[in-house]
Amino acid sequence: MHFQWYPGHMTKAKRMMQENIKLIDLIIELVDARVPVSSRNPDIDELGKGKARLILLNKSDLAVEACNDAWEAYFRQKGFSVLKVNSRQGGGIKSIQGVIREACKEKIERDRKRGILNRPVRAMVVGIPNVGKSTFINALAGKACAKTGNKPGVTKGKQWIRLNKNVELLDTPGILWPKFEDQTVGKKLAFIGSIKDEILNMEELAAEMIAFMEKHYPGTIFEKYKAEEMEDPYKTLANIAQMRHAVTKGGELDYEKAAALFIDDFRNGKLGRLTLEFPEEMK
Repeated sequence: MHFQWYPGHMTKAKRMMQENIKLIDLIIELVDARVPVSSRNPDIDELGKGKARLILLNKSDLAVEACNDAWEAYFRQKGFSVLKVNSRQGGGIKSIQGVIREACKEKIERDRKRGILNRPVRAMVVGIPNVGKSTFINALAGKACAKTGNKPGVTKGKQWIRLNKNVELLDTPGILWPKFEDQTVGKKLAFIGSIKDEILNMEELAAEMIAFMEKHYPGTIFEKYKAEEMEDPYKTLANIAQMRHAVTKGGELDYEKAAALFIDDFRNGKLGRLTLEFPEEMK
């Protein structure tokens, strides 16, 4: 399966971000803690040259905690400020304001020397589709000021949000990049829901996910579904279909339905805490 999704509004969004970057002190980049490298848009590093940077490992409650710690250390080593957050339940949100001030301390100090006091830090919130930007902003602002949805591409335009007298946020649409050089990256983004499901073969995607889990998390599928794990992932999918009563009106196993259920269970954390890429692979 070939993975690619770059609708027209993303080109427009990227242009808008480039136009606004001169107004920005800090780039807050949300990544999915389960795939922290694959969920980073490589264009952001180019866009953010010379700006303070903060990486938020969002959905950290869905990833393996030891892996979250390892990724936090990995990004710190690369010079980023980093924080683990879980925007849906508010985990890590209280620490954000302090981390923003810390990430921008040089800018605040420069302002102070010039006699500019209390100028708010302006931060651009960026990330790929469905990584949780709007949920994060709502959790931080304490009210629903950004649209949220569990489909990629809900936020289409920019909006400024004033958190308090110290911080202003520029919310931006989720953007991917025109071509995945490595199709493994595209596959991982499909797993986490950052590529539109409608353009994917969900049975094939589920089979890929099953193969990954049987290699890295053996026994998890059996534990969840009491479905026997087979050497052929499609046979495991058939067992999941059987155990989840995914059948057509004619009584045949409904692979498509079973695949959608399985992928949803992964995305929602119902298979337990799972990390799909590891810092040691990056060396």
